[in-house]
Parts: sequence; C-alpha cells; structure tokens
Amino acid sequence: MGKGGRAAIATRKVFKSSKGEEETITTTKKYSWAEVKKHVVPEDCWIVHNNKVYDVSDWYEHPGGGVIFTHAGDDMTDIFAAFHAVSSFGHLKRFFIGDLIPETVEHKDQKQLDFEQGYRELRKKFILMGFFKSNKLFYLWKCSSNMAMWATACAMVYYSESVLVHIASALLMGLFWQQCGWLAHDFLHHQVFKKRVYGDYLGLFWGNLMQGFSVQWWKNKHNGHHATPNLHNTSVHTQDGDPDMDTMPLLAWSIKQAQSFREISKSGEDTAFVRFAIKYQAYTYFPVLLLARISWLNESFKTAFRLGASTENAKLEMERKGLQFPIAEKVLLAIFHSWVFVVSSGFGRWSLPYSFVYYMIHTTSSGLFLAMVFGVGHNGMATYDAETRPDFWKLQVTTSRNITGGHGIPQFFIDWLCGGLQYQVDHHLFPMMPRHHLPKAHELVKSFCLEWDVSYHEADLIDGNIEVLQHLQKVSDEFLIEMVTDFPAM
Repeated sequence: MGKGGRAAIATRKVFKSSKGEEETITTTKKYSWAEVKKHVVPEDCWIVHNNKVYDVSDWYEHPGGGVIFTHAGDDMTDIFAAFHAVSSFGHLKRFFIGDLIPETVEHKDQKQLDFEQGYRELRKKFILMGFFKSNKLFYLWKCSSNMAMWATACAMVYYSESVLVHIASALLMGLFWQQCGWLAHDFLHHQVFKKRVYGDYLGLFWGNLMQGFSVQWWKNKHNGHHATPNLHNTSVHTQDGDPDMDTMPLLAWSIKQAQSFREISKSGEDTAFVRFAIKYQAYTYFPVLLLARISWLNESFKTAFRLGASTENAKLEMERKGLQFPIAEKVLLAIFHSWVFVVSSGFGRWSLPYSFVYYMIHTTSSGLFLAMVFGVGHNGMATYDAETRPDFWKLQVTTSRNITGGHGIPQFFIDWLCGGLQYQVDHHLFPMMPRHHLPKAHELVKSFCLEWDVSYHEADLIDGNIEVLQHLQKVSDEFLIEMVTDFPAM
C-alpha cells in the first residue's frame, strides 16, 4: 500500500574541509512529469497534489474507495479540493515520495497556470461567502415534504379502489424515488453535515431504505463519474474512465465507444446486436431509460450482498475494502423490498397481474424521471480520452449542461424537479456546495467562464433532450459510415 514517507528522502554525505568532520544532508527526491505518467494503474499509482508526488499504489483503504485511482499518473489537486475537507490532506502525508519538477510539465503554459490559479481563488471566495455551509431548515423541509409524497402515494393505494388513482399513485411513487435520489445525492456528497458519518447515515435512509439503492454501489459509481466525467479509459488496465459512460452495447456516446466492442470480439468485428443497437440508439434511448431503475436495483442488490460488481474498480474495491456498512446495507435493502411488495400488492388486495402493472409503472417512471435529468446533464456533451483530458475546470464545464426553464416549463418547477442538478456545471465544479447556494454561485461561475473564454452550455429540458437524441443519431451515422469503410463486404 504505497511507498511514501522515508522513500521521499534521498541522502548524500558532505565532508567539511576545516575539521574533516562528516555531515549528512537530506534532500527530497525530484521527479519529472514523464516519470509520473509511467504510474497509471491501481497497483502502481502515483498522483500529484500541488507539485508534490504521492505513491498511493493499492490504497483501496482510501476512505473514498477506488476513486483515488481515476487520477493515477495525473494531477489531482483540484478534484481533491472538490471532494475533501482541508483536514483530509493529513492522510496523504504518509504517501509522499518527492517533489514534481514544475519545468517538466510542458503541456501547461503561463496562461494555463494563471487560469488554474484563477478558479482556485474563486473557490476560496465561495468559502468566505459561506457557500459551503448548509441551511438545515431547508433540508428539514425537503425531507419532510418528500416523506409526505411517500405517505400520499401509499394512502392512495390503501384507501382507493380506483384504477386511475392507482396509476397516479404509481407515478407519484416514481417521482418520490426520483426526489429520494437527489436527497441521497446531497447527503452523500456531504453538502449538509461537516461530520461525514451523519451524511452517510441519511444516505442509507434515503438510498437503501426508501429507494433501494446501495450506498456503496452509488458512491463508487458516482464518485468515479465526478472525477472522470465523459472520459474514455486509457486502456483496459486503467481505471480513469467515466463509469456512467459504460452503456455499451446499448448506447454509444462517441465513435470510439461505438467501436470498442471490436477489441473483445474474436473476429475483430462488430456483432449483429451491436450494429443494430447503435444504428437505432436514438430511437431506443428513452425505452432504455424506462428500464434503468431495474438495472440499478439489480446492481445495488448484488453489491450489498456481495454477489457481483458493476465495474472492475468496484470489484477490486469490494475485494480489498469490503462494505462500509455491511449489515445496514443488507437489512435496509430487505426492508425496502418488503414495503414495496406490500404497497405494490395493494396491501394484499390485488391480483398478481394488477400488482405487476403497478410495480412496473412506478419503477419505469422513476428510471425515466431520474435519467431524464442527469442524462441531459452530460449526454451529448464533449467526450475525451482520459490521457488527454483538459484541466479540472474545463473538463467539468465542457462535459456538463445546465437545465433552464423553457417551452412553457417554469424555472421554479425545474428547480424542484431537478433537485439542484439543473446547475450541473456548477455542481460538478463544487460538488460539496449545498444546492440552495448554487443559484448565486452560478452567476459567478458563468462570469468566470466568459472571462476566460471557456465554453458554457445551458438548455431547457426539451431542447436538452433533443440535443441528446441528435448526438446519438450523429454517432450512429458516423458508426455506420466507419463500419462500411472498415468492413466493406458486410
């Protein structure tokens, strides 16, 4: 687990000329950027923070899990600041192995260095303005109103025999789960409490108990996404790609991703299913979203009961670190599926087919409500290869899309529906900032982007989804053209 500490010290002996006495002088080892870039896999992982080099090889005990390896062989100064309290830096000291030679970082000119210093100063300004302090009354209201939605959906089943009321109840339950997702998201990003365990406990409540999502599964997947939005893995051995982009063979967000299955095909060609899926992905996108929650429930169950893992990163994290809350995860998921079974059976009154229809309505609608928001947040935006990723700020901004009111949908409804993720750009830059501060931060972020000529994109919910579909169609067209060019006999 790492090779820090004494490994950072190099020694040399010097003889004093006057008395001939021997004196030992200690120096810190120096590393070039090229040397750092050689250590890019979990078992051999170096990272850079403020021009200091750290060897965190095999550090699966990292409190945040395997996300630490998403920046193997890279500078993680800004993503570290985005996710950690200042006190967390103490954990890194034991992994220190030496200093980076700044002059060897040839891909950054003075303008880039000034830009990076500029957004770090903006972060300090937000701290002084109190934008990282949460309003507990705001979250008390959000939690209370959310539970009222759940109670209403249950009461509509318990007290009514109307089919229309039951359909409305199922849709309300789906919306309730969507809102649970935003609350769990806020608590697990540690936006609400300074003491992180409190956020974890409420994450278990809103995640495992109320919506059936494993906290461990979510943390691994979502933290990885924040560190590497819209990035392709450097290779099959690295873990520097975005897990949220892992949608093949159903959906491809770039021509590189569309062709990625050729690497694992014995013939080196695309299978018939891949060709069909990519060709029609603009039409299958929303049907896939309807089934998204079923997939998430399945992955959560597998994670909590250690029956499998959704990614290689998650698998290694589970093997080396295990579950943070091994008993709570299992018990709360079991209670979740139990209460959902009771409600979905009409409290024991309904037939199996009727119960199944009710279950599918609330499950598929919830998947659509959730994915429709965060899908617009990133899908169809810029994608990058991990080894050529831009700096932290440009990466987060150019891969994210904010959602505004429009097409008759008022901004206040968007603000409620999206649970803070209507400010996707701003949230990705400052993931620990409570959602109720994002509107004010947004204005300063937008101004900073204009000042430094950084692309910043917003769209309303309708236009945003149209952009996503147009992007999928563009990838389909490029894929078909490339396929005919590469395999003309097909």
